[in-house]
Amino acid sequence: MIVMQPVLEIYVPDGFDLWPVAEVEPFDFLPLGGGLSPDEVGTAVARIAGCNDIDPDGDRPPRPAAALDSFLHGLLTFDSLFAAGGLRVTDTSTGVAFLPGCCDGLEDWRDWHRFADDGTLLGFGHEPMSPVAERFGDTVRLTVDSEQSASPVIELPTAELRNLLTGVERDLGDFLTLAADWASRQLPGRSAPVTAALARALDLPAPGPSPQGQYSSRRS
Repeated sequence: MIVMQPVLEIYVPDGFDLWPVAEVEPFDFLPLGGGLSPDEVGTAVARIAGCNDIDPDGDRPPRPAAALDSFLHGLLTFDSLFAAGGLRVTDTSTGVAFLPGCCDGLEDWRDWHRFADDGTLLGFGHEPMSPVAERFGDTVRLTVDSEQSASPVIELPTAELRNLLTGVERDLGDFLTLAADWASRQLPGRSAPVTAALARALDLPAPGPSPQGQYSSRRS
C-alpha cells in the first residue's frame, strides 16, 4: 500500500511561550490533517511562522516591538511564504519512505500535479540526500537518494499518484480548517490574517468561518 502525506519539518525553539505547542523531536516530520490536537496545530503554526521570521527589508513594514506581533510579522507581510517540508510517500509493504528534501517546501506541493501531467523531472534537494521523482510512461518512480546507485525506490501508476494527491489536498484542507478554529481561540483579533497567510503558505483557498467545538472530540 502506498501512502502520501503532507508533512512539515518541525522545529520549535526552546522556551517558545507565545502559545501552547506539542513536544516534538526537532526536525522530525509532522503529518498535517484533520486529526491533530490543538497543541499539534500550534506547533505547525509556530513552524510555518518561524520559517518566515526574517528581518524586514525592501518595502516591508518594520518589525513590531511586541513579541507576538514580531514573531508573526514575516508570516503576515511576505508575499511568498515558505513551509519547510513537502509530501512524504511511504510503501507500507516494504517500509521504504520517500522524504522531502532540503530544497522542498509545502508551498510547492502542487508541482506534483504538473509532474503527473507532463512528467517533468522533480528534484527535491542535493547532497547528502537527493530525492528525485521521474515518470516513465504510466509509471512513477520515486528514488529516495539519486546519489546512490542502489537507492531504494517506490513505483506506482500515475493514476494512483493523482488519487493520492486528491487525498493530500483533503488533508491540507482539513488542517487549515483546524488551524482557523485554533487561531480564533489562540490569536483573537489576528485569526483572519493568520488563517489567510496559512492558506497562502499551503497554496489553498482560505476556509470560511469554522464551526465552534472543532476539537470537542479530539485530544487536547
